[in-house]
Amino acid sequence: MDEVAESLGLHVRTIRNYVRSGRLPAVRIGKQYRIAQQDLEAFTGRPMPPSSRESAGRRRHTDVSSIVEIDAVGAETAHRLTTLVTSAAGNRRSGDEPLRIETVYDERRARMKIVILGGLADTARLFDYIDGVLES
Repeated sequence: MDEVAESLGLHVRTIRNYVRSGRLPAVRIGKQYRIAQQDLEAFTGRPMPPSSRESAGRRRHTDVSSIVEIDAVGAETAHRLTTLVTSAAGNRRSGDEPLRIETVYDERRARMKIVILGGLADTARLFDYIDGVLES
């Protein structure tokens, strides 16, 4: 009801009174009321923008933040991995989700870190690439 009251510029009590009197149809679920978009449009006589929950559902976006730590890796393999993941991040179509890659190699410790920030599918693909290089 808060969202409906805000979108109509009315107080929540006013909306509650409309619902209780039957002027505005609503369904009670537990202690809350749900008002359908079409009922709200019929009540106001005009189209209403989708609620923030609905619009958020339409534009759902997921991101993955991953740090891959690899021990006992030689400089040549680290270079191959860096080349592979950065080229995979660069060979993308316009409109694809952003993908950011950072690599760090500590030659003294023979340790590499790969930081991946991007979408689920792209990150999973990079994991497969990394695994393929390490298994070879």
